[in-house]
This record gives sequence, C-alpha cells and structure tokens, in this order.
Amino acid sequence: MGWQALEMYHKGRLSSDSVKKECIVIKVGIVGGTGYTGVELLRLLAQHPQVEVTLITSRSEAGVAVSDMYPNLRGHYDLAFSEPDPERLAACDAVFFATPHGVAHALAGELLARGTRVIDLSADFRLKDAEEWAQWYGQPHGAPELLEEAVYGMPEVNREAIRGARLIAVPGCYPTAVQLGLLPLLEAGLIDAQHVIADCKSGVTGAGRGAKVPSLLAEASESFKAYGASGHRHLPEIRQGLTQAAGQPVGLTFVPHLTPMIRGIHATLYGRLNGEPGDLQALFEKRFADEPAVDVMPAGSHPETRSVKGSDICRLAVHRPGDSDTVVVLAVIDNLVKGASGQAIQNLNLMFGFDEMAGLGAPALMP
Repeated sequence: MGWQALEMYHKGRLSSDSVKKECIVIKVGIVGGTGYTGVELLRLLAQHPQVEVTLITSRSEAGVAVSDMYPNLRGHYDLAFSEPDPERLAACDAVFFATPHGVAHALAGELLARGTRVIDLSADFRLKDAEEWAQWYGQPHGAPELLEEAVYGMPEVNREAIRGARLIAVPGCYPTAVQLGLLPLLEAGLIDAQHVIADCKSGVTGAGRGAKVPSLLAEASESFKAYGASGHRHLPEIRQGLTQAAGQPVGLTFVPHLTPMIRGIHATLYGRLNGEPGDLQALFEKRFADEPAVDVMPAGSHPETRSVKGSDICRLAVHRPGDSDTVVVLAVIDNLVKGASGQAIQNLNLMFGFDEMAGLGAPALMP
C-alpha cells in the first residue's frame, strides 16, 4: 500500500497503528552529511525499518563515497555525497538539515512548497523571535515567514503538534538536557522561576567536526574550562522553553563547560523550592512515565554520561540535599543522539506515524 496508506494517515483516515503494520518505506535526504550529526543520522537510519536514505549532500565532498569518508558505514550505504540540488531534495518525503545556522533558511521554504517535510537540526527555526535570532547569530533571519509554522521538536512537550508538522526545529543539545531536567518542577510551580541555575558540561563533539584549536586533543585533554559564561547562543532557546513550561518568564543562569571526552552532556540543575514539595521522585516518575526516551533513575542515583553513549535516552535523577530548600536535578544525554540526530528521528517517526523509537532501540555503548 505504501504512499496510499501514508496519505490516508495524514488525512486522518488511518491510525498510526495501521501505518506501522503497512511496512511503508519513506525516502529521506540529508543536507550537510559530513559533520558529526550527519554521520550519526546515517548510522541510526541504517537500522530504521521504514526509511531509505536516497540522497546526502556536501558541497566540499561531492563525489566522495559515504563509506570512504566513514568506514563504519561500509556495507550499509551505496551512496556518494552530491551537490545540494533542490529538485532531487524535493523528491524526498523528508529532508534533514544537518548544517550550520543560516543554511536551512534558503531551502526550507522551497521544499515545503513542494510537499517535502523539513527537519532542521540547526538553530534556524528554534527561536520564535526573528530579531532575537539575529541578535544571537549575527545575521538577519533568512526566513522569518516560517517561524510561526515551525514546531519545536521536543516530543516530551510537543508530541501532538509534531505529528502534524511540516517543519521541525530540533532542539539543541544543552537545551534538551536542561529542559527535560527542569520541566516537572516548573510545570508544577515547585521552584522559584526567577532563580534557576544550569551548570552544564559537554564533550568536544558539541563544537562540531570542523578543525578548531580549542577542540584539538592537545588542547582539550587533561583540561576543563567554562565558556560562554556571559551569554551563550543556547540561552534564549532554553529560556523560551522553560518560560512555556512555567507559564511565566524564567530567570536562568546557564554556564556551559568543555570536558575532555568525545560525547555526552551532563547538566547539573539547581532550583530553590517554593515550599514543601512533597515526593519529588514520584513527581518525576509520573511526568515521564510514558516517555520512551526519558529514564528517571531510582532515588539517590547519579547518572553517568557513559550510560547513554550512542543512545537516544535522557537519564535523570532528582536530589534534595539535606532536606534544604534546594533541589538538584542531574541529567545526562548523548549530545549527538538525544541532543541531535536521535531526537530528529523521533520527530520523523511521529510525523509519519511510525513507532516513535523506530531505529533508536539499541542500548548505550559500554564501556
């Protein structure tokens, strides 16, 4: 049945359970496939039973076989990188943009007009205010007319909107960890929304694959540093999401740090309790009980980044030190999976009526 069934799903005449049984396979393209999020998309989609990657683009590597650049994908893809071609991209059912900011602005509108769904892993459509985006990214927003339509792709918050979306803005890595950790507290009004602290650490892949001196092994190894303390580009995105959760403006202090590891984010989050909060463990367990990509660990746990390496899971633990008025939440994710490509695939699955975790079921890598 293929496309016929898929069209019936989008018109509301076929349930998502029926779609899953129809063995529908969609064609997807990836723009900007040479970076870490691009190759992670390829790795994860190679295991997806209902997706065929038909096109992957790179201006700098056009003509190079994917398996030559990434030997781990030998035997999984018979594709070569090609120049971005709007005609070929528009022939896909969905296109991922794994590109620097500003690139999706130029192509997203054309693809949407031709019926192709767009899932953008960059920051191009995350902020709803075009002027605020321009302030943080140093250039005018290239497609402000699409901002109202763009759906922020955090399934734990916007699942129903994602199902019907044409344009998805995949959350950033830090914003994913911070928002998931603070959502239950802010939604329940249990902490002072004006004094929230996010102390976050990331591996070097968070800086991308391009050659940068601070990311070199000799520079980053055996060292630890904060950066962006006076203002980081992810700050307005995090504030936007937390404000939605709290129903009021949120005062957030966000300080990211670079750690000498390849993958992973660890967010230590602090809030000041408004009063006696009740059972915090039960609050978190109830909030995420039906969330397939969030694992609330047992009371007293301290999640490690290695426990989520290569997986689409966010692991959380909540603490109240010494029964004080402070609550501490620990959140860990793989910045390339739940913080980028894995969450992007969750969105794809929801948009096309597939099982939300299709292609994402592999356990984390150990050690």
